[in-house]
Amino acid sequence: MSDADFPSGSWTGFFMQPMLPGRQRMKLKLSFDEGSMRGRGSDRFGSFTIDGEYDRATGECRWTKTYVGKHSVTYVGRNEGQGIWGVWELSQLFGLLSGRGVFHIWPVGMTPTREADLTVLAMRGGQLRIWPFCVAAAVLAALAFLVIFAFAHFAHNR
Repeated sequence: MSDADFPSGSWTGFFMQPMLPGRQRMKLKLSFDEGSMRGRGSDRFGSFTIDGEYDRATGECRWTKTYVGKHSVTYVGRNEGQGIWGVWELSQLFGLLSGRGVFHIWPVGMTPTREADLTVLAMRGGQLRIWPFCVAAAVLAALAFLVIFAFAHFAHNR
């Protein structure tokens, strides 16, 4: 890995989410400096900041993408000369609601070869199943129903 593999400036790319069809585009402005990775960007869910780290020798990267005034998403990936690709994970409500998907970002001006298509195939190939997200949603719906039922019962008996 060289500094050329981690250029500061404009990056682009996508993430994939099991409940959304296709590639979800991202625009980023990233700064790489002595193992520290910082930046900002936007996608269909809004504006976000990036705060993380990278290892120039191994290409490993890890960062938190925090949507302004909203939730955070953890990204873990690797740069092998065609941008950074890997897995993102979201955990909310004390882990009751979680999601996972894949991503691939690269510097503007680079045309990734088939690595971007391999990222898509990893998602479609079932390596990242959506059942944890669905189970968490069902549990949350059941809990909401119980709270509403208990509140209505309590209010009725007063």
